[in-house]
Amino acid sequence: MKMKDTLQLGKTEFPMRGNLPVKELDYQEEWAQADIYNKRQAINEGKPSFILHDGPPYANGDLHMGHALNKISKDFIVRSKSMSGFWSPYIPGWDTHGLPIEQALANSEGVDRKKMSVAEFRKLCEEYAWRQIDSQRVGFKRLGVTGTWDDPYVTLDPKFEAEQIRLFGKMAAKGYIYKALKPIYWSPSSESSLAEAEIEYKDVESPSIYVAFKVKDGKDLLGDDTSFVIWTTTPWTLPANLGIAVNPVFDYVQVETSKGKFVVAKELLSSLSELFEWENVKVLQELKGTDLEYMTAQHPFYDRESLVILGDHVTMDAGTGLVHTAPGHGEDDYFVAKKYDLPVLSPVDNQGHFTEEAPGFEGTFYLKANKQISDLMTENGSLLKLDYFVHSYPHDWRTKKPVIYRATPQWFASIEKFRQEILDVIENDVVWYHPSGKVRIYNMVRDRGDWVISRQRVWGVPLPIFYAENGEPILETETIEHVAALFEEHGSNIWFEKDAKDLLPEGYTHPASPNGEFTKEVDIMDVWFDSGSSHAGVLKTRKDARFPADLYLEGSDQYRGWFNSSLTTSVAVNDCAPYKAVLSQGFVMDGEGKKMSKSLGNTISPVKEMQTKGADIIRLWASSVDYESDVRVSKDILNQVSEVYRKIRNTMRFMLANTSDFDPKTAAIPFEELRSVDQYMLVKFDKFVQTVLSAYENYQFSTIYQSVINFCTVELSQFYLDFAKDVLYIETKDSYERRAMQTVIYDILVKLTKLLTPILLHTSEEVWKHLKEEEEFAQLADFPQAVHYENEEQILKQWADFGQVRDLVLKALEEARNEKIIGKSFEAKVTLYPNQETKELFDSLEANIAQLLIVSQLDIAEVGSQVPEQAVANDKVAVVVEHAHGETCERCRAIKEEVGTIEDAPTLCQRCATIVKEHFPEALVAEED
Repeated sequence: MKMKDTLQLGKTEFPMRGNLPVKELDYQEEWAQADIYNKRQAINEGKPSFILHDGPPYANGDLHMGHALNKISKDFIVRSKSMSGFWSPYIPGWDTHGLPIEQALANSEGVDRKKMSVAEFRKLCEEYAWRQIDSQRVGFKRLGVTGTWDDPYVTLDPKFEAEQIRLFGKMAAKGYIYKALKPIYWSPSSESSLAEAEIEYKDVESPSIYVAFKVKDGKDLLGDDTSFVIWTTTPWTLPANLGIAVNPVFDYVQVETSKGKFVVAKELLSSLSELFEWENVKVLQELKGTDLEYMTAQHPFYDRESLVILGDHVTMDAGTGLVHTAPGHGEDDYFVAKKYDLPVLSPVDNQGHFTEEAPGFEGTFYLKANKQISDLMTENGSLLKLDYFVHSYPHDWRTKKPVIYRATPQWFASIEKFRQEILDVIENDVVWYHPSGKVRIYNMVRDRGDWVISRQRVWGVPLPIFYAENGEPILETETIEHVAALFEEHGSNIWFEKDAKDLLPEGYTHPASPNGEFTKEVDIMDVWFDSGSSHAGVLKTRKDARFPADLYLEGSDQYRGWFNSSLTTSVAVNDCAPYKAVLSQGFVMDGEGKKMSKSLGNTISPVKEMQTKGADIIRLWASSVDYESDVRVSKDILNQVSEVYRKIRNTMRFMLANTSDFDPKTAAIPFEELRSVDQYMLVKFDKFVQTVLSAYENYQFSTIYQSVINFCTVELSQFYLDFAKDVLYIETKDSYERRAMQTVIYDILVKLTKLLTPILLHTSEEVWKHLKEEEEFAQLADFPQAVHYENEEQILKQWADFGQVRDLVLKALEEARNEKIIGKSFEAKVTLYPNQETKELFDSLEANIAQLLIVSQLDIAEVGSQVPEQAVANDKVAVVVEHAHGETCERCRAIKEEVGTIEDAPTLCQRCATIVKEHFPEALVAEED
């Protein structure tokens, strides 16, 4: 027997390298066969529920890191809640309707929509959506996300569509649905109305023009030799001008200038005089805004009048204090014009071209008309100033092209009728985890207009509205419920396959259709109404869900999207929010903080990264970021995360190796019988458990990440596991010291594995296979609970004080190493010069301090002893380091003076000689041989 065979060197089959890209697939197959998801639900059945409702990603395109962060974060929550004793099923969902799929069929698959019926085209859209769902589902499952993947919710599912129709019907029954000719966001590029959530802003250069409107009827206050001056950045809307708005409380002036007489706001006169290069400016009279009401002006290039009206929306921020008003092209214009019975004129068609209602510009694209209109007014003298400026302008978030305000007949969901109820719910009933979330959504709801819910597309859920012979819309509970039943049985395509009379209840009559003739609405619903109905289509209808959800979690853009539409529809029909709490995340950027895009070549594919690094690395990255703000990812960042993973993995491997011969049922030592340092580690770990549990409860995953790194690195690797080698390897297998440390290490390892399971899912299950626990899988175990040991504060203080001494010793050892006095710390002899308080600390610890400091020799001087000049000192202790005296023990590698003096064991120290003589005498014989 060789001397090295007398050591209790740790052994484990847990490999140093994870080989995650390969092994993770094997684990996932094993979990699927074991039906772990349903087993976990069964374990927690009957316990308090926690429902995280999935905001459905759009079923189009490859997965990106934003998808990964979102789904993995949800998985952290669902798994941690399940392991905390909650029944927490997870139903993934997909949003499937809308323009992107129509465009994908046309652009990437060459489908010519004009060569087929609407119903045929919709079937192709549905098939495409399912292919996208299947592709994305594979990626999400590969990330290790748990859930009902074989039974997700999908917005094109007939049952979901039926519940959406019923939700619409309830809103209609409350009088919240109406049709009106109003200016709304219109996208000429997609030929459809847009909701506010479908708008993004980009900088554009626009013309800035000042136009003179000649006074026609000045109510005996102004003559026709005077002009009202307006300012606009949209010259193309001037053909629709019907009014000039002034603020009733502002002061206005009629001025005589070198270029004529004009009316402008008094406060802006000085800056405007400079802008227009007016000279010899003379104020003829001052007028209140109310004095100007009902005056009329001549349109600058059409033979019609513009009415001067009052509007509180008029400000002094820019312009002249008089606002060009086109009721068909602006929300403020529309509302103020309604008070004066001005018509809603919108002479622009679906593609953005002028109609015959704009004589002289028929067929011209609206943007091209800017120059034509400016040239025309230059010729007739009404254009006072033309300039250009760059500003933020709304764009269609899908086509990335500018949108316009355009009045068209649309279906609306009223916000005004129950706005205050929504605001009250936001203020009082929902927990908003992101600091600014509550303010953001509150202000959006407070300031938004009514919701345009109709879209002029075909791939979506039809508006279940019929029209009588006289054009009267029919929104009756009977007809809407009948449509819902048809959709539930056949899907919404039946709306486009059958005539109106075949979609109505049998024998249905209506007084406005004496001949029994009906037509049906051809517009579809806004896709935000689809996903915003998920509380009805999922939370209220599925057995594995509950209403309201405990949590919604999505990107910060969803304050104007899904958070908003869900809240609106739920308050409308349920008088409450569909969620108890909302958590939002920032966007995923590249390593330099730039937006990711294929054109820049800075995208990161989670699927490709899993092929080389594994899902656990991406999951660990997701736990590392502060998702409240925008987060960064790059190959370098993922490589750094991989290094952290290796540190965690190797720490757990060391713990496994050194507890492989430990049976927790028979060999564990009770806390009160452990050494002080072992008790300290359990108390310290208990504080760690409390921190991690609290972080899971508050969704602070980066706190978990940092806490795990700190505990594994500082508390374990650099302290407890470092000096543990001198016990675990050197002492006999069943010695008290060794079993004490194994008790601590095994307990920490089991609990750490459980705590890491929601994050390092695959690695935790791999560790679990080597543990001696009852649960078949870590995912079926529960989180550890905080223990709260007796005298824990006293224990923590003792060892915190010792930690200060240890830090000073480490500093002294480093200096000695730099001066070539020692190499490794085991070559050192350390002499400590404590004060009385520190001496008492050493006595109270009852510990082998030399072993804790990993030095071969230690002397503790009497209190008050003379401290050598070369000592490294603080106010509690001084440290002197010199090279240890003696020879190196062949077995423990410590330098001891007795090595070479012990009979029958000349190569060993006294400690090792005692162990070997008693337990391994054959090793000494082998040495002699």
